Amino acid sequence: MTEHRIDRHPILAVTPRATIPFRWRGVNLEAKEGEMIASALFASGVRTFGHHPRDGAPQGIFCANGQCAQCLVLANGKPVKACMTPVRPGMRVDPMEGLPELPRVEETPAMRPPATREVPVLIIGGGPAGLSAAAELGKRGIQTLLVDDKDRLGGKLVLQTHRFFGSIEAVHAGTRGIDIATLLEREVRALKDVDVWLESVALAVFSDGKVGILREGTRYALVSPQVLLVAAGAREKSLSFKGNTLPGVYGAGAFQTLVNRDLVRPAERLFIVGGGNVGLIAGYHALQAGIEVVGLVEAMPECGGYKVHKDKLARMGVPIYTSHTILSANGNDLVESVTIARVDSRFRPIAGTERSFACDTVLIAVGLDPVAEFVEAAKEFGMTVLAAGDAEEIAEASAAIFSGKIKGLEAARALGLDVENTPPEWTRTAEILKSRPGKTTEEETPDEEEGVLPVLHCSQEIPCNPCSSVCPRGLIETDPSDIRLVPRFLGRAEKKACLGCERCVTICPGLAVTLVDYRKDPEYPLVTLPFEFSGERLKERGRVTVLDTEGLVLGEAEVASVRAIERNDRTVLVKLRVPRAIAKRIAGIRVQEPWIAEALPEALERLTDDVIVCRCERVTAGEIRDLIRKGYRDMNEIKAVTRAGMGACGGKTCTALVQRLFREEGVPPEEVTGPVRRPLFVEVPLGVFAGAEVDHE
Repeated sequence: MTEHRIDRHPILAVTPRATIPFRWRGVNLEAKEGEMIASALFASGVRTFGHHPRDGAPQGIFCANGQCAQCLVLANGKPVKACMTPVRPGMRVDPMEGLPELPRVEETPAMRPPATREVPVLIIGGGPAGLSAAAELGKRGIQTLLVDDKDRLGGKLVLQTHRFFGSIEAVHAGTRGIDIATLLEREVRALKDVDVWLESVALAVFSDGKVGILREGTRYALVSPQVLLVAAGAREKSLSFKGNTLPGVYGAGAFQTLVNRDLVRPAERLFIVGGGNVGLIAGYHALQAGIEVVGLVEAMPECGGYKVHKDKLARMGVPIYTSHTILSANGNDLVESVTIARVDSRFRPIAGTERSFACDTVLIAVGLDPVAEFVEAAKEFGMTVLAAGDAEEIAEASAAIFSGKIKGLEAARALGLDVENTPPEWTRTAEILKSRPGKTTEEETPDEEEGVLPVLHCSQEIPCNPCSSVCPRGLIETDPSDIRLVPRFLGRAEKKACLGCERCVTICPGLAVTLVDYRKDPEYPLVTLPFEFSGERLKERGRVTVLDTEGLVLGEAEVASVRAIERNDRTVLVKLRVPRAIAKRIAGIRVQEPWIAEALPEALERLTDDVIVCRCERVTAGEIRDLIRKGYRDMNEIKAVTRAGMGACGGKTCTALVQRLFREEGVPPEEVTGPVRRPLFVEVPLGVFAGAEVDHE
C-alpha cells in the first residue's frame, strides 16, 4: 500500500521512529511506535474502516478524539476506537462490518471497589486554560489534581504550528502554539502541589459531588473535589449536506491531529468549509504539509477569522469563496469531489451558480461549542464549579491562557483561602484577548522610499502586539492600553532610522510585516519576507510570483537570498530584488499554482439520498422533519422513534442539528423540550466500573 507520511516539514521536526508490524484485513502493514490505529491506516492509504449496520454506509474517521465511533475497528477480535487505540506488535486489525459481537465471559471476574480520592481542586482538561489555572493554584501551595485524556499536556496547542496572537508579556504572543504547550507544561510539572493524570477521561459528575475518572482505559476512580474547575475545551460543530458522512469528510481538529501530531498526510487535495480562524489556519497547515488546498467556502459575505489569516491563505494561492455554501460531497465510498454554490441574503443556494471541484477530503470548520456538560451537572448538584477557556466562552487560545489564570485565583478564593483579588489589569487583558475581530481600515503604506523601513500589511483591529514589543528603536507603535488597535510605523515622526534588524518580520503571527531596503539600489530595492515553507525550492527556482495583501498578483521577482537562522524560530527570511513601483505592495510569495484550484468542467449532481443528521444511527433530516410536522416537540420522543442521539457520541454531534431543524420548521425554541443527556461522557466497558482487569490488546 502507498505510504502517506510527512517526511519533511518546515516547522515540525521529523525524527526517526521504530516501526511496528501489524495486519489489516490479513495484509502486513507497518505503524510507527506509539501510533494510533487510525493514523497507521491513514498512513497506508486506508480511509474506510467499516460499514454501518443500518444501511451499509462506509465509515471513516470523524472526530479523531474518541468521542464518536465512526472509526470503530476490530483489534484482535475486539471492537475499539481506532483513533484512541495504539498499534501493538502483531495486532490483527479488521474493518467493522455491522454490529460487533459482545465478548464471551466464561466466569465472573474478580471485582473490587473503585479507588477514591479527595482533593481541594480538580481540573478537567490540560489545555491552555487548565494548565494556567493549575499553575496559579500550584504556586500558592494548593493541592490540585489535573486530568486530561491525551498522552501529553497542552490540549489543542500541541497541534498549532503557527505563532500566536495577543500580548507577548501576557500570553507568549509571537511564539508557536507547540512551543507554548511546552512552556506551560514545564511550569506545571515543576509544581509539587499539582498532580497530573494523563490518558484519563472525566466520565461523569454525580449527585453526591464525586467525579468519575477513567484512568488509562482500565482503572476507574471517584474523585471528590471541594472545587471543580472545568477546562475541557470545545467540540467542533457539524454541518448537514449531501454526502456529509462519506469517508474523507471530517473536522479540522481531526485533520490537524493527523497532520501536526502524527505527521501523516491524510489528503492530497483538500476543500475547506468555514472561514473562521480554525478553517483558515487548517488550510495553511495543509499547505505546509504538502497538501493541495483547492478552495474555501464561507456562507457569510466576509470570513469571520482574522483578516491576516485569510490574506495569508489567499496570497499562497488558495481561492476563498465568500457568500457560498457547500451543496454536496460527491463519491461512492470516498470523497471524489465537492459541489458549492453562491447563496442569497437568506443563505439559500442560488440555482445556476453551482461549481464542482475535484478533491479527496472536505474539512468542516463551522465553529465550536463549549464542552459544558460537566459544568451544568455540577451546578445542578450544588457543587462549587468554575469554567475556564472554551468551556466557558469560545475564544482564541491566548484568551484561554488568561482565562485559566483568573479562574485559578477564583478557585483559590472559593476554598476560603486568603488570596488576592483578581487584578483589574488581568480582567482588562482577558476582555481584550476574548474580543472578536474589529473594524478594518485602509492599509497604510509609509511615504518614505529611502533607507530601510517595515511595511505593516495588517489593517484589522485584533489583539496583537509582538511587532511593537520587539522593535529596538520603538518605531512601531501599538496602543499599550488597547493592543487591538492597528500598529503604526512612526518613521520620520520619531526622527530615528529603522535598523533593518528584521525582528518585526520574523515574529509577526500573521506573516504581515515586510522590510523594504532602498540602500543599495533605490530603483530595485530588496524586500524581506517571512516564509514558512522550504526555502531550498525558492533558491532552485530563482524567480517567484509575488502578490499583494489580498492575493493579487503583482509580477515576478528575483530571489536574492534565502536565509534560515536559529533565532528566527524556523521562519525563513527571503530577500527579493524587485522594481521600486511594487516594493511596498508585496506581501507574499505564491506557493500553490492557480490550476490546482480550477473547477471541473461541469457541476456534479447532488446525491439522491437525504441528508444524514445523526451520524451514529444514520437518521436523516427527512425522518426528523416528518415527526416535527406531525407535532413532535420533545427531542426525547424523536430519539425514541428514530434513535437520533442514541449512538456512540451521545448526541454530541446531532443535537444542535436537530434543534436547527426545529427552527427551520418555524418551531420556537421555547416550545422544544431538549434531550436528556447521557450520564457518561464516553462509552466504558462495564468491567472497568467493577474494578475488573480489562484487556485492550
